[in-house]
Amino acid sequence: MSNMQRPLNLRSIALTAFLPTLLFSVGEGAIIPLIPLVANDLGATLAVAGVIAAMIMFGELVGDIPSGWIVARIGERNSMIYASLVTIGAVIICIVAPSPLVLGLGIFLIGIATAVFALARHAFMTSYVPLVYRARALSTLGGVFRAGWFVGPFLSAALIHLTGSTQAAFWVFIVCCVLAVATLVILPDPTRGLATPGAGPARAGSEQAGSGRSGPARAGSEQTGSERSGSEQAGSENAASALPDAATSGTAAGLFQTIRAHRGVLVRLGTGAALVGAMRASRTAMLPLWAVSIGVSAPDTALIIGIAGGIDFLLFYVSGQIMDRFGRIWSAVPSMIGLGLGHVALAFTHDLPSTVGWFIGVAMFLALANGIGSGLLMTLGADLAPQRHPAPFLGAWRFTADFGSAAAPLAVAGITALASLSIASGIIGVFGLFGAVLLGRYIPRFAPHRPRSLL
Repeated sequence: MSNMQRPLNLRSIALTAFLPTLLFSVGEGAIIPLIPLVANDLGATLAVAGVIAAMIMFGELVGDIPSGWIVARIGERNSMIYASLVTIGAVIICIVAPSPLVLGLGIFLIGIATAVFALARHAFMTSYVPLVYRARALSTLGGVFRAGWFVGPFLSAALIHLTGSTQAAFWVFIVCCVLAVATLVILPDPTRGLATPGAGPARAGSEQAGSGRSGPARAGSEQTGSERSGSEQAGSENAASALPDAATSGTAAGLFQTIRAHRGVLVRLGTGAALVGAMRASRTAMLPLWAVSIGVSAPDTALIIGIAGGIDFLLFYVSGQIMDRFGRIWSAVPSMIGLGLGHVALAFTHDLPSTVGWFIGVAMFLALANGIGSGLLMTLGADLAPQRHPAPFLGAWRFTADFGSAAAPLAVAGITALASLSIASGIIGVFGLFGAVLLGRYIPRFAPHRPRSLL
């Protein structure tokens, strides 16, 4: 492999690239399983607790609106520092919250900060990691997030056991954010002195060819997908480079301007991405609510979800290998089928005599299904984003996916209030199976198979 194809040594920047992400996700993982329980302690009903749990995803959705502009303006490192500081303030609001309303406000602010933090790291990996192992690198980033969500619940379970208070888990998040800021300030900026790499000769050639096209021609080529190439390699590269440049003429294009420029891919493949986000968010919200409804204690809930997080985490590199070697579709479709079937199965277990055992089994199955899709949305976003200025497009892509992530917990809360938690789980599961169909149709068109010659 030439130097042009590998300008970046991932090992050399692993500490500065992944450690702040790990610290932030450990703190987030410590509180997420306990949000419904804390809300319940403050007097919230099961449906209201579901709404409060959904505030973190709704906050991420709102945070996606300015996040691309913020990252493009002040850079990845500064964005992560400020996001961590905002998170510290939001967690303090959660700790002193006297009512479910104030708790929901704090969780909402955490979601906004999380959106900026996540986009900053995603934009860096998209710009500086070569295409030949992009899925593995981004799956590793997804694995770092999952590692935090695995470790966090165990830390919170231990603190709750020692202190007897569920709010003690929020202090884990504050400590982790302080350490993340310290890491970002002390260690060198990994983007300094790095040039955006080419993804190889095919990518360079497609970009040179693309620079001579008019805007409408490029938009038209987006509609034809992989059919516009005479070879599989050219097709896979053009799919990523054929997106319109209207939103990338400046480094800080607005979110809605970017959405208009890329509306073809965002409506089609973006709908599938939104359903992926919906299934993941539903799993995150559903399991703690289910535990509350069947009477599982707070430490046991954190322990069960923590073990499930371990299964999720262990599969991150497998997911990257599958996507790089066989194509994105072979990770996306099985993952969505598993998430859909898991939700449907959970719907029939609530009133069974061994309901706790079924809950544990389904939680582990959902973790397995989610794990084989690790890094999927980040990889698809990186495939589709313009390489020179990816942040505006990635903000639009994350907004699309996070729309589903925000809607799903609210849907769970609404259906639970109108009917029951079991019916909510079944309905969400059906949407997951529909999402598998959409991804199976549009991934080959917009992000076709990566030929083995690139590996």
